[in-house]
Amino acid sequence: MRLADRVAIVTGAGRGIGRAIALGYAREGAHVVIADMDGTTAERTAAEVRALGRRALSVTVDVTQRAQVETVVERTVQELGGVDLLVANAGVAGRYDFLEMTDEVWNRTLAVNLTGVFLCGQAVARQMVRAGRGGAIVNIASQRAEIADRGQAHYCASKGGVRVLTKAMAVDLAPYGIRVNAIGPATVRTDINRERLSAPSEVERMVQRIPLGRLGEPEDIVGPAIFLASDEARFVTGHCLFADGGWLAG
Repeated sequence: MRLADRVAIVTGAGRGIGRAIALGYAREGAHVVIADMDGTTAERTAAEVRALGRRALSVTVDVTQRAQVETVVERTVQELGGVDLLVANAGVAGRYDFLEMTDEVWNRTLAVNLTGVFLCGQAVARQMVRAGRGGAIVNIASQRAEIADRGQAHYCASKGGVRVLTKAMAVDLAPYGIRVNAIGPATVRTDINRERLSAPSEVERMVQRIPLGRLGEPEDIVGPAIFLASDEARFVTGHCLFADGGWLAG
């Protein structure tokens, strides 16, 4: 049990990568706060965590709203006794031609994908500093933090920001014993990518670029997330671990 009795907050954990990580953490002994915009899916994941014998709290939250984020942290401390781990996973995607992209799309993407990571990280880190026992933060970036693709200027900018924000957080929080790392997945089969993956030609195009010959699954991100949160990574901070089937190596 690499995360035995630690308390983790996972944002966007109602489905997809967030849900997979929440369940993976629970299997490693963590108690988990499921924070999601969708209260129904959040409670569903929380029930799955409880079925594994761990404590769970489901909370509806908009990560772009500081007051809501701070309430999640406060409830976590009150009901679960503290917070040891954060996975800042909540995000939005979509494909929009650069010349036609609206301010609304750009601003919403940056607000959720980048500002949301900042707000969650700051609120959790402040609590970790008060508690004085350190902790670990894992931000979910993307392969798109390293390379671009058509129709994703907004998404690439937001995830590139997450990657560098992770480094800056790692430097600032290291004196408090708080490690901050990121994971950069390639395209993963989740609801957020459903429309894109409905086109066989698009799937074939991506798979041809991946040396391991397949798209990612949510479970492929669980191992990296456990490692970065655990004591096995006690000397790892400021790093972005790309889980992309070898795409960036090709």
